[in-house]
Amino acid sequence: MASNGGLMGEAATGLVAQLVDELERKLLFGDIIPGDKLPAQRAMAQGFGVSRATVREAVFTLESRGLVETFHGGGSVCCNLLESGYPEPEVKEGGGSRELQQQVMEMREMLEGEAAYFAARRATPAQREALSLEYARMRERGSGETTLRKAKADLTFHMLIAESSHHLLVVSLSQVLYTRYFNVIYAVLSRTLRKTGRYPPGIGAQHEEIYRAVLAGEAERARRAAREHIAYTRQQLSA
Repeated sequence: MASNGGLMGEAATGLVAQLVDELERKLLFGDIIPGDKLPAQRAMAQGFGVSRATVREAVFTLESRGLVETFHGGGSVCCNLLESGYPEPEVKEGGGSRELQQQVMEMREMLEGEAAYFAARRATPAQREALSLEYARMRERGSGETTLRKAKADLTFHMLIAESSHHLLVVSLSQVLYTRYFNVIYAVLSRTLRKTGRYPPGIGAQHEEIYRAVLAGEAERARRAAREHIAYTRQQLSA
């Protein structure tokens, strides 16, 4: 009996390791992104053909490695491993200095170009459909939208592209940038609207070019369109 128990223990340990490896692969390749909840343990047990005890042990292992955080009654959520390295910045009223705004936009230019590139190559059919729905909502929004709502809608569109990249660092950095520096990004758009009295001309056409390139799977075209879009917005700061 003791021998059989030992063998069963070794088998269970092997199943836990396999499940951990599989979940880590999904995290690494962006199938599960930071902020996503893991499926319920019952669903994972059925999906992977293992016991709930195996699933619990695998989730505990991921939590011990800092990859997920479990909340009582709320399930387990994938962690953004970069957040702790980027504390909340102290941004003065008005979105910070012009230099900070330029740096944030320069970072967006690099990051969003890569996000669009990989999204064009890797987006799933469901993600392409979600992007199409969001793009349609953007086009339907009236000119009466507040600057704040426009800024949030803009970042929602770009975040969907980042999430479709299946690139852990692109997703993680995008989340940090859009969350930690939202006030800076908002200030850039707000400043342009105050100066010109309207949404920067050309933005709508640029969004369409990014959208169509991603859906067509044209990675280099998508990267170029995204970089040109942010470069155009950045130029408004010095115009």
